[in-house]
Amino acid sequence: MKGIASRSCSISGGVICLWVFALGLGLFGSRQVAAGEKPSGVSFAREVAPVLIRQCQSCHGPDKAKSQYRLDSFARLQKPGKSKAAPLTPGEPAKSELFRLISTSDEDDRMPQKADALPAAQVQLIKRWIEQGAKFDGPDPAAPLASIAGDTEYRDPPAVYARPIPITAIAFSPDGKELAVSGYREITFWDAIDGKLRGRMNGLPERIWGLTYSPDGTRLAIAGGEPGLSGEVRMADRGQTKADKTLERISDMVLAVRFSPDGKRLVAGGADNAARVFNVESGKSELLIEQHADWVTDVAFSPDGSKIVTASRDRSARVFDAATGEMLAAHLNHEEPIFGIAWSDDGKQIYSVGRDPDMHVWNSADGKPASDGEGKPGKGKSKFSGQVFLCNSDSFKVVAGAGKIFTCSADGIVREFQQDKPLAARELPAAPDWVYSLALDPVSHHVAAGCQDGQVRIYDAETGELLIHFTAAPGPAVSN
Repeated sequence: MKGIASRSCSISGGVICLWVFALGLGLFGSRQVAAGEKPSGVSFAREVAPVLIRQCQSCHGPDKAKSQYRLDSFARLQKPGKSKAAPLTPGEPAKSELFRLISTSDEDDRMPQKADALPAAQVQLIKRWIEQGAKFDGPDPAAPLASIAGDTEYRDPPAVYARPIPITAIAFSPDGKELAVSGYREITFWDAIDGKLRGRMNGLPERIWGLTYSPDGTRLAIAGGEPGLSGEVRMADRGQTKADKTLERISDMVLAVRFSPDGKRLVAGGADNAARVFNVESGKSELLIEQHADWVTDVAFSPDGSKIVTASRDRSARVFDAATGEMLAAHLNHEEPIFGIAWSDDGKQIYSVGRDPDMHVWNSADGKPASDGEGKPGKGKSKFSGQVFLCNSDSFKVVAGAGKIFTCSADGIVREFQQDKPLAARELPAAPDWVYSLALDPVSHHVAAGCQDGQVRIYDAETGELLIHFTAAPGPAVSN
């Protein structure tokens, strides 16, 4: 391809990386729709942006910018990469490199490479947009494309699951009677006593990574998305069959979400390396925290709601003032990515787990390892490190409450600890597959685990007994 430094495309995680025409894009002369002006013709926000998101953002987004080019916002789309070729000549598709690359009959030159050509309707859509002046009709050229593209109308989930899917998020209702479980493009609701299906909520992205009930049980907040394409924070009233209130859309997955103890605020973290705090009633964003160099994998409010802790794939965990976003402390002792975070009941200590074989326990005030339980400074990583906890596999989540701590790991084991007797570890009956997600109900003293094989396992947190297990897949795939 002429004037382009690189044309490579790849297939990763089932997502085809497309449109490397973008490597040398530079935008000259395209105009924005003036404030108050009604857009006419093809809409960039409603029609063109979704095509860019689905077809090329995975190769040219925040995590991957092939040939130094990103197009996850209109402002970035205008900046050239290694090539200086202008992608658009407003009003003249024939002089626009973007259109040439998606419409040429030369398979060695055409974008996307190593894949089918774009559907003719999409090619013509972009052609008309250029003919009409390549106008931008969104609110902010610097905003992520996902945030201006409007609500996505997701396909309905299958009425009957052909096979179970991994349980990546799970949550108890505050009364302990119901479990919300991640599904495929949906949330499923199950009776926490007998494992029977209670209901379903659709209108959601393909993957669900975070679930949390409001403290009064009236709302459910959901974090989800599709890798490299988009992520969302949604909120719904309990009992709804469709989650229709979108608080935020970003250019990659949202991975975690938690309500504050009073239920008035919500914090979410995602693959854009940021944490966001929302006002629950208005749905508006109140804080944007950008202190991590990699994905924010978990978030949690302190028991009094005054602080927020974040965990990240950058191997750090950080404490912030929940009102101002000021960083108060950081724990930098992990040697591998961190996947889960939780507060002690009194808010003085924090528990973090990840690819390290040990759970780290550290002081929320200064980020330093906690004492060894005898008033002495903690040795190494934490007072929990050592063979008593060593599991030789990734730990995905940690939850704490009612004086206890629970972790789940790739070895299929849920481990229990006492907050005041950290070395008295107990292993609950092992699951047959990886355990990805955990939820603790301090009312019933039950802990629920979500597994790779689609199984939900509920344990008695007092005795360690496995009370019930079922496959959280609607239809014939269910087995209790």
